Amino acid sequence: MKGCMLCPRQCGAVRDDKEGLGFCRMPETMRIARIAPHLWEEPPISGEKGTGAVFFSGCTLRCAYCQNADISHRGLGRPFTPEQLADSLRRLVDLGCPTVSFITATPFVPQILKALTIYRPPVPLVWNTSGYETVDTLRVLEGVVDVYLPDLKHFSREMGQLCAKAADYFEAAGAAIREMCRQTGPAQYDRHGIMTRGVLVRHLILPGLTSESIALLDWVKDNLPEGTPVSLMRQYVPCNGVDIPGLDRPITAREYRRVRDHMLALELPGYEQEAASASAEFVPLFGEDESFV
Repeated sequence: MKGCMLCPRQCGAVRDDKEGLGFCRMPETMRIARIAPHLWEEPPISGEKGTGAVFFSGCTLRCAYCQNADISHRGLGRPFTPEQLADSLRRLVDLGCPTVSFITATPFVPQILKALTIYRPPVPLVWNTSGYETVDTLRVLEGVVDVYLPDLKHFSREMGQLCAKAADYFEAAGAAIREMCRQTGPAQYDRHGIMTRGVLVRHLILPGLTSESIALLDWVKDNLPEGTPVSLMRQYVPCNGVDIPGLDRPITAREYRRVRDHMLALELPGYEQEAASASAEFVPLFGEDESFV
């Protein structure tokens, strides 16, 4: 049995229908924790009715502060076949979702591609990712994914390891995001403002780490095509019992202004978040009957 090499960890783990022995601990069978409209993404992703969000269990990172730790760390979710996922995608489209988003889906790329041969939604497909991807896996998605929505989390190897258990985070994410931009070209929007092609880079400001945020924004300016939009997020709240010194509080208004002002000085287009976004109330309900359309 060939081992899994889908993510940058290249762990070669054996995965079968019921279990996986790799970093993500996921079996080959898709495990999904929520399929429902989601209103709280960026405006060109959610629109007025919410993106059709498919939250996959497991993750290739282990972020200490993860808001969705029940699914990313603890594997909460239900098994889905490609046929069942295809049926759910039809229901999301019938509800009027302007996009469909696959969220932390990397461990299940082959199964998702099979589902899309059964039913390909007639709306933009969004790959909502931590950014920790391999170029090889992304090339399998070329021509399938319309919009990439990657995080750009950590700049230094020290913070990548401390916060996400991935010292090579920036190296991998930088190469991945450049590949995403190559695939999609410049951002394109329909007449309703929905993104139909392109890359929208997300960055979550962390308390005490504004210098990392500034370094990452400089990298975006210097390395990505002009006009690549950035979503500057201020939603950080301590979650998952995070015990890393300094990460036990939200960011301050002063920290946010420092990073936002640098983004404006660089003339990077994109989006800002309101202070009210820093609340655990925005964490979706996972794994319950009402979590699935």
